[in-house]
Amino acid sequence: MKGITKGLLVLFLILTKNAFTQENSAKKISSTATGTSLVLPQIQVVPIKETKTERNYELYIELPEDYAENPDKKYPVLYYTDAVWHREMLSGATEYILEDIILVGISWQKDVAEELRQQYGEHVSRFTDYSFWKKSNPDHPKLKFGQAENHLAFIRNDVINYVDKNYRTDPNSRSYFGYSLSGGFGAYILLTQPDTFDNYILGSPLSKGTMPYLSEINAKLVAAETDKDKTLHANVFMAYGTLEKERDETTEAFKDLLRARKHLKVSMQSKTIEGNHQTAFPRIAVESVAWLSSSMSPIAVDDYKASFREIPQLNNAFVSTTPEDREDGISVGELSVDDNKKEAILNVAQEIFEGTYGNYDALLISHKNKLIFESYYKKGRINVPHGQASAVKGYTSLILGRAMQLGYLTMEDLDKPLTHFLKDLDSKKFTKGTEKITLNKALTMQGGLTIDREKWKEVENDSVKLKGQGLVQTLFERSEPITNETQTYLYGNFNPMMVMTVIDAVVPGTAENFIQEEFLNKLGITNYEWSDHASGLPQAGWRASIMPRDMLKFGHLVQNGGKLNGEQFISAAYLEKATSGIVRPAIDWMPKNYLYGYFWYYTPVQVGNKSYDMTLAWGGGGQRVMVVEELDLTIVISGFDRDDDKIMKPIFETVVPAFAKN
Repeated sequence: MKGITKGLLVLFLILTKNAFTQENSAKKISSTATGTSLVLPQIQVVPIKETKTERNYELYIELPEDYAENPDKKYPVLYYTDAVWHREMLSGATEYILEDIILVGISWQKDVAEELRQQYGEHVSRFTDYSFWKKSNPDHPKLKFGQAENHLAFIRNDVINYVDKNYRTDPNSRSYFGYSLSGGFGAYILLTQPDTFDNYILGSPLSKGTMPYLSEINAKLVAAETDKDKTLHANVFMAYGTLEKERDETTEAFKDLLRARKHLKVSMQSKTIEGNHQTAFPRIAVESVAWLSSSMSPIAVDDYKASFREIPQLNNAFVSTTPEDREDGISVGELSVDDNKKEAILNVAQEIFEGTYGNYDALLISHKNKLIFESYYKKGRINVPHGQASAVKGYTSLILGRAMQLGYLTMEDLDKPLTHFLKDLDSKKFTKGTEKITLNKALTMQGGLTIDREKWKEVENDSVKLKGQGLVQTLFERSEPITNETQTYLYGNFNPMMVMTVIDAVVPGTAENFIQEEFLNKLGITNYEWSDHASGLPQAGWRASIMPRDMLKFGHLVQNGGKLNGEQFISAAYLEKATSGIVRPAIDWMPKNYLYGYFWYYTPVQVGNKSYDMTLAWGGGGQRVMVVEELDLTIVISGFDRDDDKIMKPIFETVVPAFAKN
């Protein structure tokens, strides 16, 4: 997000204005009358004793407005330190942005020695409780630094246990907010006991003076890690003022500490907020609450933009057997299978959330052209495009089929050389045999190009040489001769880009405009990202992001024989061939029963004694659009998993059988 959004800005102004108004009013009243303490009915002040030392603190507990009305509902909890200073800002921000949350403020020590209170103020205990260095300070001989370990034990063993025991809390959604010194304390918690919280908000937390201590602590933790340790995950929002220049260096150093941990996986958003250490605080509080809300909802906060990498992981899986009609062109229904099959699908969803099959973000099921099951995990969101990897190849094939339906190509053209369509090429410079490369060969990854990878690196980003048809010209010049022996299945992006070059040559205008106006727009797909190749043409083999619901639309085209709203949208003859098994890929990582068509895969799915044909677009990391036409079934998954074949076990054994005909 380039700047604070309008909604957040309005909230920031309201909260800041209230704070200044209260401060000025207090000054005016104190000069004329004796005031009374303000008692807020929604705040419960609970005394709590630290078990180990018997020191006394207070908890400021604020419950959601609907807490009493929903006795079966569990709520996420936001714990925050420096409670007196942070309560009003966090209370106001959550009221506007994240109202369904329990706020728990942890006070400073209440029974601190009077002489320390007189010298340092009510907040004196923060200097000892939040500090993780035991080095004494001659300027403050009475303060015993380095009590962070004890204070963390107090929070884990006393505070959190008390809150969980007495309130309806969600154990999978526990968050921490700290600023300045208490932000540094949060960094200490993240390094030493990361499972204390799921989400960490660290405002202006690190100074050059504290980093050596954190580095030393982390080095000991890294040395103690073993392969048997459980991998822990955390979402982190770290922010500081633009005028706090030293924080740039310390933030990067802290990220390096986190990267050194093999068994701590952090999803982090770090940013700078205009202002200094004091003036940046209100904005950081508001924006961090907006960020926090995105860890609790499958719908990203409106207008709150962050890269997919920075989106926090969902604290809980979102699973719906009655998906919402979002007026996005997707019809919705209800998962209506027998109870045992329904329970089995729900179990798969829970297993996906637990990471049983790897790192996945979404599972959607459509039956009879209605979305009947929708689930999101980790970084999956309903309204955020997800990277598609090589599934884009399958979409490129559909785009070619759209051009054919509109009459810009014919089925006979599939067997014509690419040079037939590309009139700007200079054939005198071609290697031998380029006429063997037809659309059919390119679409089945059998173009036969043999390019030296090291030599190709010299030109792969040359936007002048590769511009437009210059890409194919350069490929045809640099390849070894094309022979029957070289024209075997070879997976890669040269073939898809040659197909995209043909599309660009035959459609009116440009391929980019055609994809947008004649394909995506007509499918109602408007929230997407589609990168350009160095040639200036749209990428044909990867580097596009589409929302999971929109992935369903591609599947529905295949499921419905190329029809959209009852009218032929993709050439039926082309689609039938594109989704058939034409080639058997002889590569190690491909399952043996998979065949390849025109950038689409084919595999049989055995259910009992019956076999069903499945066709699918497949991208690395787990992006799949799977269609079983005989069952009127489309399944979509997305994720970031290297071993992305494990997820197919529950698809084949649980999901597809749930809809199989008896």
